[in-house]
Amino acid sequence: MSDTLLDVQGLTCPLPVLKANKALRSLPAGARLTVLATDPASVKDFRAYTQETGHALVAFSEENGVFRFTLKKREEPA
Repeated sequence: MSDTLLDVQGLTCPLPVLKANKALRSLPAGARLTVLATDPASVKDFRAYTQETGHALVAFSEENGVFRFTLKKREEPA
């Protein structure tokens, strides 16, 4: 399964997380979503978001002011 890319560069809190949440809703369980953001607050926001929702933050990096988050959608409860 390939990653879905969501580019939210230039948007500020809380829009990166809100748009990622909307994108994850349309993906199947276990799918990965890579988010590109430039808001420094998004680092704290995505950590809190994954703790609250059960989605996994499987990778995080920063390069030249662009934050890259890779999220894995949680498995649906049986």
